[in-house]
Amino acid sequence: MKGFFPVYRKELYCFFSSPVLYVVAFIFTGLAGYFFYASVSYYSLASFQAARDPFVASQLNLSDMVLQPFFGSLGIVLLLMVPLITMRLFAEEKKTGTIELLFTYPISDSAAVLGKFFAAICVVLLLLVTTLPAMAVLAYVSSPPWGNVCSGYMGLFLMSCSFVSLGLFASSLTQNQIIAAALSFGPLLLLWIIGWAQSLTGPTLGSIIGYLSLVNHFDNFTKGIVDSRDALFYLLFTTLFIFTTLRILESRQWRG
Repeated sequence: MKGFFPVYRKELYCFFSSPVLYVVAFIFTGLAGYFFYASVSYYSLASFQAARDPFVASQLNLSDMVLQPFFGSLGIVLLLMVPLITMRLFAEEKKTGTIELLFTYPISDSAAVLGKFFAAICVVLLLLVTTLPAMAVLAYVSSPPWGNVCSGYMGLFLMSCSFVSLGLFASSLTQNQIIAAALSFGPLLLLWIIGWAQSLTGPTLGSIIGYLSLVNHFDNFTKGIVDSRDALFYLLFTTLFIFTTLRILESRQWRG
């Protein structure tokens, strides 16, 4: 992949020189902090109330009442934030005309796509790192199940890869960043809520809808369950849209 690192470094520089990243990071950390505070407050209140009833106290679970809602909320916030991160990847270069200059360099299409993809992934990882102090606070006041914590972050990472790949694909279709964000957010939202219709359809269509649901595969990770079928779904999803983005770029050769 000749030219991967120059594209990767350029994209990172563009991300960190753009105010969009800092606005997204501010909103993401603010919402993550709120959701963590809300989950811990609810757990603390339930613990005080359960102090009078040993049976209720035995039913309290840090994983179910704090970690699972926290990771689920982070997934929704990423669904909203990732399209804002990926919208400029190809759209901006198309609008400014620098994409033609990019293709005159000795850089392969796969290096250009993967360089932009991994730069966006690094930005998302940076956002996830900002939530680690919440886990440190949890470890200070309690004993969280670290297996569930690792599983939750693994699920967020794999799901973020699929979000970024679809955002990259959407950005390759247009030179308008707002349209790219909309083209990314719409399908992601559809795949997020599509599972709601699973019970309204027949068994065959319901199983297909259930498999396509991003939430169904993510839920297991938030519960501390690492299922290879869920990981495979996200890897196939990511590979499909990276492959499709490559085909879009290669189509310039026959479109002229």
